[in-house]
Amino acid sequence: MPRIKFRNREYRMPSSRPVRLSLGGFFVLFGTFGFLPVVGFWMIPVGMLILSYDIPWVRRKRRQIEVWWGRRQQKRAEARGQGGADPETTEITQ
Repeated sequence: MPRIKFRNREYRMPSSRPVRLSLGGFFVLFGTFGFLPVVGFWMIPVGMLILSYDIPWVRRKRRQIEVWWGRRQQKRAEARGQGGADPETTEITQ
C-alpha cells in the first residue's frame, strides 16, 4: 500500500492510481465550496496531499512548502531561544 510522508507523519494512500486521482480531485473541487456546511477549505490541502503522490508538479510544490515551513519553524525556535527578554518575566528595576 502506498504511503506519503508529511511533517514526520506517514499516511496510507489508496493503492489504485485512479482512486487516488479521483479522491484528490474530489477534495480539491469540493474544498473550493468551503463556505458551505460540511465541506470546508481544509479539503484543498488534503486533496493536494493526495494528488502529490501521482503528479510531479504538485509533489514539488508540497516539498517547497514543507521546506519553507521547516525553516520558518526553525527561525521561530531560534528567536525564542536567543531573542530578547520575555516581557512577562522581566523585572523592572529603578
